[in-house]
Amino acid sequence: MGKIFYVMGKSASGKDTIYKRLLEMQPHLKQVVLYTTRPIRQGEKDGKEYYFTSEDRLKQLREEGKIIEERTYQSILGPWTYFTVDDGQIDVNSDDSYLMIGTLESYEKTRNYYGAGIMVPIYIEVEDGKRLLRALEREDKQKEPKYAELCRRYLADEEDFKEDNLARCGIERRFLNDDLEMCLRDILDVVRE
Repeated sequence: MGKIFYVMGKSASGKDTIYKRLLEMQPHLKQVVLYTTRPIRQGEKDGKEYYFTSEDRLKQLREEGKIIEERTYQSILGPWTYFTVDDGQIDVNSDDSYLMIGTLESYEKTRNYYGAGIMVPIYIEVEDGKRLLRALEREDKQKEPKYAELCRRYLADEEDFKEDNLARCGIERRFLNDDLEMCLRDILDVVRE
């Protein structure tokens, strides 16, 4: 039976970079693309980072009973929903292994859906000051920077990733991303086990 390797961490912890590098370095891992109602960012492609969709499509998927998990955030620009759909991307009866990315909440709900035995958490950590600097640098590159939303996400992470929440989800191992290559080596050891 395959596994679902689930990359998560606070905003600007480097999880997107790690996720992309793992897909490059481990081509046997099948990418699972999540869905969102948020606007597409500069440089993103529909179907690659996310399936960018509408509230109407989300409602339709709910009615069809295909939503595995969903989270709605009240952003500065209005509500944005992120969600995972049982759309055939994952076949738990195969020997295939998968790579997903998301939040601790989405990990927990996906684990409840598929079962703890198939899920392998990959929790990325970076010191808070470094994360804030990284987030500012990334936002500065946007055509229309949204600093208020950056601050909202940063503060929300403090609540979402509290130690009690990590413990409840069985997150014991952490991957420190001070040195990207070293962090990737540590993660690859887990993926190759």
